[in-house]
Amino acid sequence: MKPDSRIRVMEIIARMNVGGPATQVLGLSKGLNSEEFDHRLYIGHVGDAEGDHLRLRDAAVPVHRVRGLGRSISPANDVRAFFQLVRAMREFRPHIVHTRTAKAGALGRTAALMSGVGAARIHVFHGHLLHGYFSPAKLRLYIRTERALASMSDRLVTVGAQVRDELLAAGIGRREQYVVIPPGVRLGPVPGREAARAELGLPQDAPVVAYVGRLTRIKRPDRFLEVADAVLRRIPGCRFVVCGDGELRQELEQGIGFAPNSFHLLGWRKDVETVYSAADVVLMTADNEGTPLTLVEAGMAGTPAVSTRVGSIAEIVRDGHTGLLAATDAAELAEHVVRLLSDSGLSRRMGEAAREWTTGAFGVERLVSDTQALYRSLRGASKHRLV
Repeated sequence: MKPDSRIRVMEIIARMNVGGPATQVLGLSKGLNSEEFDHRLYIGHVGDAEGDHLRLRDAAVPVHRVRGLGRSISPANDVRAFFQLVRAMREFRPHIVHTRTAKAGALGRTAALMSGVGAARIHVFHGHLLHGYFSPAKLRLYIRTERALASMSDRLVTVGAQVRDELLAAGIGRREQYVVIPPGVRLGPVPGREAARAELGLPQDAPVVAYVGRLTRIKRPDRFLEVADAVLRRIPGCRFVVCGDGELRQELEQGIGFAPNSFHLLGWRKDVETVYSAADVVLMTADNEGTPLTLVEAGMAGTPAVSTRVGSIAEIVRDGHTGLLAATDAAELAEHVVRLLSDSGLSRRMGEAAREWTTGAFGVERLVSDTQALYRSLRGASKHRLV
C-alpha cells in the first residue's frame, strides 16, 4: 500500500513498565505490517524501578512522551495530559485510538471523542480492577466510570474470556463490543539449566522456585514469603529467586530474615528466560491477574507453574497438565510446590506439556494477526475516510 493510504493507529499507554501490557505493545510495534499501518506510541512516565527505560529501547515505532500521563491520579497532570493528547490527535488524525491501562483508557477515549477526529476507539483490559485494588466506594466509582467509557468505545478487548465475563457481570459494556485477544510472547533463546544457574549464582543441585513480577500489593509478595517458609520447612535446601522490583521491595528484604541465604533478589532482568531455565517451578501468588505473561513465558521455557486460580490464569495454566492451581491460600500453594519439587518425572512432563501448549496458543505472531484483523474490521467505524 502507498504510505499515505496506511491505517493510522495511535496507541496510548500510561506506563511502559516491565509487565504484560508493555510486552504486548512492543510485540505489536515490531510485528504490525508497516506498509499497511502507521503505528505510533504515546506514553506517560514511570520511574526506573519499574523498568520503563529498559522497555523503550526495544520500541520499533515512533514514541511520544505525554507529560502528566503517569500512574497516579493528579488533576493538574491529568488535564495537561488530556489537552496534549487532543493536540496530538488533531495533528496525527488517527483512524484508530487504541488505549491500554485504566488512566490512559479514560484520558485517551475522552480525548478521542473531544478532538473531533472521528477515530474508532479500542480499549484493552489486560486484567481488571474489580478485585483487590479499591475500597468499596472507590470500586463503585471505578465501575461507573468504566461503564461510561464503554459507551464511547467501539471495541473492548480482554486478554481472556474470564476477564470479559467478570467485566460484563459488572455491567461494563455490551457483549457484542468485546473481543478476546490472548497475549502473545516471543521468548528469547533459553539457556541450558546449568548455564542459567551459573549466571545467577545458584547451586546446581538445589531445588529452585522463581517469582517473576512486580513487588506490589496485588501480587502478594507477602504470600510468596509464606509459601517459601512452608516449603523450606520440608525442603530446607530450596532456593527462591525473585526477579522484579517495586514499592514492596523493602518489605520483602525485611521479610526474608528467617532464611536470608535461601533467597536471591535479582531486581529487574531483561533475560527472564535465564530465570525460567534456572527454576524448577515458577510461583505466582497474586490476588488478581488477567493472563500474566510470566506464566506464558515460563511455559515456553518448559518450566511448570504453581499459581493462584484468579482472573484468566486457568486459560494459561492447564491445571494438572501444565502446572498446578490453588486457591489464594499459602498452605495449598506450598503443597503444590513441594509436590513438583519432590517428583521430577511429574515436573518434567508438565514442563514439556507447558512448552507445547503456550508456544502454540500464545505466540506473538498470533497476537499481531488478531490485532491487525481487529484494526481492519474497524475501517467502517472511523468517522473519517481512510485515505
